Amino acid sequence: MTALIRAVSSSIGKKLLMGLTGLALCGFLVVHLSGNLLLYAGADEYNAYAHALHAQTILLPIAEVGLFALLILHIVLGIVTARDNWAARKYGYDQKKSKVVEPTSAGLPNLASKLMVPTGIIVLLFLLVHLGHFKVNILSPGEDPDEAAKAMRILGEGFTQTVYLIGTLVLGFHLVHGFQSAFQSLGINHPKYTKGIKVFGFIFAAVIALGFASFPLMGLLGYFKGDASTAAVSQPADGEAAKKPAAAELH
Repeated sequence: MTALIRAVSSSIGKKLLMGLTGLALCGFLVVHLSGNLLLYAGADEYNAYAHALHAQTILLPIAEVGLFALLILHIVLGIVTARDNWAARKYGYDQKKSKVVEPTSAGLPNLASKLMVPTGIIVLLFLLVHLGHFKVNILSPGEDPDEAAKAMRILGEGFTQTVYLIGTLVLGFHLVHGFQSAFQSLGINHPKYTKGIKVFGFIFAAVIALGFASFPLMGLLGYFKGDASTAAVSQPADGEAAKKPAAAELH
């Protein structure tokens, strides 16, 4: 156990864990986006998906705890790595080690690399807002709307549309460097396939960002309509049971 802790605490061990947790979270994003795309199929389909997940009374809590642990570990490792990198560069700020000019990457990937910490913080804040909406139900406390209705309420409100649009685009920007960096942390770095990984990583980041961003964008365009609190429950008539609230509508 002591040897394992030492290995994980080493510079290489931290990089390996950073890469593994990053790729695991990327896998979750794919699954999460796939489920959310059912919103375009209709409220009934999305509710059926949500109910199927919630029916996993044992597996779902385990998966959520595991995902939360992965996220916390990834955040901690990101902070530690950023601190170590900053400390390692301090000498370079005082004195140049060589007159040789090192080639640097340019463009969006380079910018994304420099902004990993601030974009990571924004993504974390966005995640807390997202959890507040779907787990705590901060937009309609005391009510118990179905999952589709909850989503429609979020996507139908101007401020939350803006928050979700910014959050998802920043997530994609974070992934531009994060995806390919995960492979590099795992030691998968060779001229034969590094370029391909970077290209695939850029495509992956774009698909994830645009996929999630499509929901607030379509909300802004009025695709998701209907009060997310759903229609009022009809009063019982002639001894009949009250009708179930109608699901939020899709345009």
